Amino acid sequence: MGETVNIMSVNELADPTSAQLNENTRIPIDRVTFNNRALTIVPWGRGVEYTDLMADLGRFDIASIIQKALMRQMERAMDTAAATAFQEAASVLITFIPTSATGGTFDTDGTPSTVATSNLTWDHIGLLADYLTGTIHVPPYEGEHYVGISSRRTMRGLKQDNLWQSVALYLRQGDLFYRGEVGMTENIRWVECHREGAVSNTAGTSTVLGNAFVFGDEGVARVEAEAPHLRADPNYQSDFGRVHAAAWWPHEGLCPLAA
Repeated sequence: MGETVNIMSVNELADPTSAQLNENTRIPIDRVTFNNRALTIVPWGRGVEYTDLMADLGRFDIASIIQKALMRQMERAMDTAAATAFQEAASVLITFIPTSATGGTFDTDGTPSTVATSNLTWDHIGLLADYLTGTIHVPPYEGEHYVGISSRRTMRGLKQDNLWQSVALYLRQGDLFYRGEVGMTENIRWVECHREGAVSNTAGTSTVLGNAFVFGDEGVARVEAEAPHLRADPNYQSDFGRVHAAAWWPHEGLCPLAA
């Protein structure tokens, strides 16, 4: 509890004016610089109790039902924690706000200062893809592709565009298919998130779109000191074994890597 793990990432090397060498010229050596993010390890967990009477008289296996419920709760908690790390205001400083059907505003101070008046369109994604590759030079997540995670409402705007590419149009046999992946625009592969507790279906005071985030390589990191798992206490509260409890219990930290 309270210990930190330093996650190091390498800053991009500068591009030389020319990398050509003469026969007797020594190879110039660049210095590597690093970016450091500290992840604080904290315990996570939640449990639920049940009694012998519930187990003896219940029509169903109460222990099995509780285990499934705990596993679903743990998955939701981890999902929300990852989404929160992706949207951490102190690190995610660049936001794109659509202000028309074809244009928008980039805000780089960490706080969106403009209300979105349009849902996302293909034109917006072109601006966003050009900004990622040409302006801030974000390394792609895999191959030449970035990944976007979006709420249902924002995704609806892209799905209605005639240029929307379904998964079957760009994936080939052997390609990795992301869980929840619904399609691609430009070079951004989109995953739809249905949990509003993780990715909100409304963005601030806007009524036309929800939240979404796009990332490349090393967008977020998760450190596990102990893998998430279930634990059972057959004598919870020390009542002669009459009251039982089960809980999920990992130790971990989550944070975005972007400086």
